[in-house]
Amino acid sequence: MSLRSMLVLLMLAGLPAAAQDSAAPAEAGASPVAQSAAGPVAAADVTLAQFLWDRRPVVVFADTPNDPLLRRQMDQISRELGPLDERDVVVIVDTDPTAQTAIRQRLRPRGFSLVLMDKDGEVKRRMPQPQTVREITRTIDRFPLRRQEMLEQRPAGR
Repeated sequence: MSLRSMLVLLMLAGLPAAAQDSAAPAEAGASPVAQSAAGPVAAADVTLAQFLWDRRPVVVFADTPNDPLLRRQMDQISRELGPLDERDVVVIVDTDPTAQTAIRQRLRPRGFSLVLMDKDGEVKRRMPQPQTVREITRTIDRFPLRRQEMLEQRPAGR
């Protein structure tokens, strides 16, 4: 067996182990979303309390997964997750009004709704129409906690 064949076999043998490591469950007590990017999570899988002082929930509500406004909003968000991740945003999606998730009961949306919350758990803005990521991030950048974070990150900007 040549050296090249042996290297290929070793690399292939290591792939399943690497895949298992990446698919390993999160540590006990760790937030499943805190480790991921801003990507969408189902409202049934999370609570708002687990993001308190850690992430900014951006909650997207619709009465059905086929809602064109929901699709447009999720397209906007999925194209630009980077700016949302920089602002510690987690996108939560709830498209089943019959499930009555804790998030839906607390925020009480009607039809399509985009709700921006801050790390302190307070609702800062409700929007009845889809927004671009740029509009969302500009709104978040006006939150008092975000302004303080920006000053701490770039103290020369004072």
